[in-house]
Amino acid sequence: MCGIVGAVSERDVPAILLEGLRRLEYRGYDSAGMAVLNPSGTLVREREVGKVAALADVLDNTHYRGAVGIAHTRWATHGEPAQHNAHPHMSGERLAIVHNGIIENYQPLRDRLKEEGFNFTSQTDTEVVAHLIESHFRQNGDLLHAVKAAIAELRGAFALAVLHADDPERIIVSREGSPLVVGVGIGENFAASDPLALLPVTDRFIYLEEGDVAEIRKDTVRVWDRDGQSIERPTQRYEHGHDAADKGEYRHFMLKEIYEQPKVIQATMEGRLTDSKVLEQALGTEAEKLLGDIRHVQIVACGTSYHAGMVARYWIEELAGVPCSVEVASEYRYRSHVIQPDTLFLTISQSGETADSLAALRQAKKAGFRAALAVCNVPGSSLVRESDLVVMTQAGPEIGVASTKAFTTQLTALLIFTLALARHNGMDASKEAEIVQALRQLPRQVEQVLALDGKIADLSRAFMDKNHSLFLGRGAMFPVALEGALKLKEISYIHAEAYPAGELKHGPLALVDSEMPVVTVAPNNMLMEKLKSNLEEVRARGGELFVFADGEAGLTEEDGVHVMSIPEVHPITAPVVYTVPLQLLSYHVAVLKGTDVDQPRNLAKSVTVE
Repeated sequence: MCGIVGAVSERDVPAILLEGLRRLEYRGYDSAGMAVLNPSGTLVREREVGKVAALADVLDNTHYRGAVGIAHTRWATHGEPAQHNAHPHMSGERLAIVHNGIIENYQPLRDRLKEEGFNFTSQTDTEVVAHLIESHFRQNGDLLHAVKAAIAELRGAFALAVLHADDPERIIVSREGSPLVVGVGIGENFAASDPLALLPVTDRFIYLEEGDVAEIRKDTVRVWDRDGQSIERPTQRYEHGHDAADKGEYRHFMLKEIYEQPKVIQATMEGRLTDSKVLEQALGTEAEKLLGDIRHVQIVACGTSYHAGMVARYWIEELAGVPCSVEVASEYRYRSHVIQPDTLFLTISQSGETADSLAALRQAKKAGFRAALAVCNVPGSSLVRESDLVVMTQAGPEIGVASTKAFTTQLTALLIFTLALARHNGMDASKEAEIVQALRQLPRQVEQVLALDGKIADLSRAFMDKNHSLFLGRGAMFPVALEGALKLKEISYIHAEAYPAGELKHGPLALVDSEMPVVTVAPNNMLMEKLKSNLEEVRARGGELFVFADGEAGLTEEDGVHVMSIPEVHPITAPVVYTVPLQLLSYHVAVLKGTDVDQPRNLAKSVTVE
């Protein structure tokens, strides 16, 4: 999503800001802009729709100079992608602001500011913040005080960077629900949405916490907390300077990417949630209007993304009460369809270039679906460009062919979408707040599962000499079992199948013997007692069970039954958490068998042909 870069220096900063924007292109954007205080004290601004390269071309021709500046890449949430909606936004000729996130109460503020005589030139919520800060600045002449007074009136999720020509030696920044870091240099300091944007100029960062306001000067950084108290935040050295193509301390990319999941799940939620609700504008400028009309959802995807769609079906029908169909893209595109009125066509793809998914989307647009939504990890991909609404996952580059962090961020994004849809279909605010809080717990819960890595590695030894395996789950855990089986077969070459546990008696039970390990995911939900009966069926046939279960589920270890306790988790978010131990299990089995974990035979990362 949107990206911020700011700099206060002894040297000219436009080139630094521009390089920072280039490094934030992975976040996805539709326009880019920059505002700089030039040596004469004038605030100058350039904005361009499209790529950072278009902005760079303009700056090359204008020879921008200045030691204080802010820059931005925008993903449209209020107002179409257009130059007048691009950041930075200004109030008059003296104040400029860049903003990530969404201001929920922008409309009443806009009405009030119009009455005060402010003129609006965009459709954005950001311009409201610019005029609001300027209104307070006129009262006291102090930018820091004006920013603090303004943010006290804002509701939503945001990160801000503000500069004023009448207060020219500093930038004021603030964070509430969207990430923002301060880069610490020598004779210069910076701000950005992501440390990666500033690595060419510094490797020391102050990570702002929720509610923080910071004053950035070339030689000092001061921080105030939510209560207005001056506070010292530690300066930390960036320890991950290697880029995404470096395994770092990990033996394989796949393991590195498994361990990145707490961070990327958090990143996928940033700017899309308050403490109690989803900010649906984060899905796109047309989200509010479109979601109210949706009466059916058609999900189309391939491979791991298809499994994510299967989980989403349970969520959509349970929480939103909207019928949902899920289909493999390669099958969907080659059959006749009956299209329900007001159907949303939802495609899921890590790369955004999956041939079958793209073909299905193009076919659906011709067929007359109400709208198209993409869940994708690659900004600028064909799937993103051709969809009406987009939820970008923030997984970052995924090198390992067997998808891990892309899957869990897809699930996170799909649950955010489901909550937005559910609100339009009668979900009460308390239920939404409950699930939002469950979402916020996910990074910590995934870290708790990662702490079981050593135990799971020991468990994996039981699979070394096996040729087949069975995975079981019930409800939304059945697609998780499918994903676990897919991971095992992809990288260890062990034949693995997954079934709903209730289907055992309808055929798979014939395969169960002492040579068929049976892996089961068992959160403590309403289906637990049914699942226990299914596990007894396996034991009665001599099958060896490997159960990942809630510690309160009442399952105990015994001969032939191995139980790994998983942290207690909300039933809705359980699929995300229970996916992680299956990833670790597959990884360790593959390592023991000596296969090529990151590049398994016969497979490619992005399937761009049929």
